[in-house]
Amino acid sequence: MRSVNMLQARTTLSGLVEAIELGEEREIVIARNGRPVARLVSVDTQQPGPRLGVAKGLFEVPEDIDAHNAELAQNFSGAKP
Repeated sequence: MRSVNMLQARTTLSGLVEAIELGEEREIVIARNGRPVARLVSVDTQQPGPRLGVAKGLFEVPEDIDAHNAELAQNFSGAKP
């Protein structure tokens, strides 16, 4: 992990970004007055896979899905029957 001061980061930003892009550095810490204030890291460019419909066809929703709502509400509220 490399650390650079604010002035150095300002003057060499494109070089620092290039080092991250090329994998030469995983993380660069930018410091102000010797104290770390920011991290320069690579953005994860891998796109997440499709999520909608991943369970389609794996189960069926029953017709009476709301039949136990009152009982569930009672359980969550802590009320006694």
